[in-house]
Amino acid sequence: MYRRAMIGQQKLDIPFGVELNADNRWVKLASLFPWEKIEECYARNFKSEKGEVAKSGRLAFAALYIQHRLNLVDAEVVEQISENPPMQYFCGFDNYSTEKPFDSSLMVHFRKRITPEMMKEISEEVFATEARKAIEKTKDDDDQNDESGGESKPKGTLLLDATCCPSDIHYPTDIGLLNHARELLELIIDILHAQFMGLGVIKPRTYREMARMVYLRYAKKRRHTQAEIRFVIRQQLQYVRRNLDSIAKQIELGADLGELNIELYRKLLVISELYRQQKQMYDEKTHSIEERIVSISQPHLRPIVRGKEHKPVEFGAKVAIALVGGFSFMIRMDYANFSEAKYLKESAEEYKRLFGFYPKVIIGDRAYTTKDNRNYCNSKGIRLSGPKRGRKTDEVKEAERKQLYQDSCQRNPIEGHFGNGKRKYGLALIMTKLCNTTLTAISFGFFVTNMERVLRLLSLFIFTILESVSTCFRRFSLALLSSAFVQ
Repeated sequence: MYRRAMIGQQKLDIPFGVELNADNRWVKLASLFPWEKIEECYARNFKSEKGEVAKSGRLAFAALYIQHRLNLVDAEVVEQISENPPMQYFCGFDNYSTEKPFDSSLMVHFRKRITPEMMKEISEEVFATEARKAIEKTKDDDDQNDESGGESKPKGTLLLDATCCPSDIHYPTDIGLLNHARELLELIIDILHAQFMGLGVIKPRTYREMARMVYLRYAKKRRHTQAEIRFVIRQQLQYVRRNLDSIAKQIELGADLGELNIELYRKLLVISELYRQQKQMYDEKTHSIEERIVSISQPHLRPIVRGKEHKPVEFGAKVAIALVGGFSFMIRMDYANFSEAKYLKESAEEYKRLFGFYPKVIIGDRAYTTKDNRNYCNSKGIRLSGPKRGRKTDEVKEAERKQLYQDSCQRNPIEGHFGNGKRKYGLALIMTKLCNTTLTAISFGFFVTNMERVLRLLSLFIFTILESVSTCFRRFSLALLSSAFVQ
């Protein structure tokens, strides 16, 4: 059951006669968020009118924002809110309370209810207007002299790029995954055999001590030959297959899989697919396979080959971002290693939908300069950054070199946007485990990065106004002094 919260922000009563500082960042943020839109989107999760009343959408959204802004764990978020009056004001409380506002386990439900699609809708509500202001400020001479006007003329610059937000998993190796699978299967065998206690059923042999010794002997060596690696993989595959067969026989004898908890049952299904993949790669002597599992606890993760110097392969969701006026908008987010160049057209159409016109320039790396993308940009009057095809004179080459250098410099903001989100707002290591909550956590990381830019622009605007007022006052004072001196 859900009841829409009252939108009007009221004064927070704090003991000892203390009043909130209007310059506090949480007080400022409370006036910047579209709480009506958030409540509208959050209420869609509740269809029934029965049951206990759920926490408000404002509290859920504010709690997740605090978590990603300060990079906190779930339990610490609850402690911070209960101890901090400005945070309680930000969350929509009417009275200050030292009690915990909710149990930390509810943070998981908040992430489930606030989906990436909801985050995209809210982000467009908040940041599209700010991005349009930035576009209007950077008009060039052609825009100002264009008498035809109209919003159909391309305006602004669209920066495109993609990054990977790695999840918190142990670095996967074939032998490590198989050893972990073997240990889990041994645990499942023990749980299922407990159902036959006193019935005279012999417990299946698992050779767990021998398998553990083989794995440790391999793990303690710093270097391995290909023959040694294949030998240990074959042994681990045999142990896993034996344990899977033993579980199948236990089920035939009447063992109930319902005794397993949901997580352990899900891991059993994952291990069956993991064994099939590892057996196929071993037989075909290859190291790649479609939909390869790299984590038993998070089977949705996939290896993302990035080609970076220190991290050639990352394990997490890949995100394609469009940066307009310093604000990022989500184009695509997936666990598969998709090609971001395929979504240039979609990015330009999203730009048109948000602002009413196409971008004048699209800047990305060379992966975006495909033939289809070039033809699309030419048809829409968009300049796509990158070297042009065909033969060129020396003058054209020099002009193109200068243009490419300028475009590469203009790509710095989107690289900085990624770096800022990863260093400060948790995008460098995603701690959530579920498939959908991980995508929500990534969406919040970019949302916080955008909102912090809004706060910086607001502070800069206030500082500019104060400086202008101070300058006018000084000029007026000097004028009065001059007139008095003349008289």
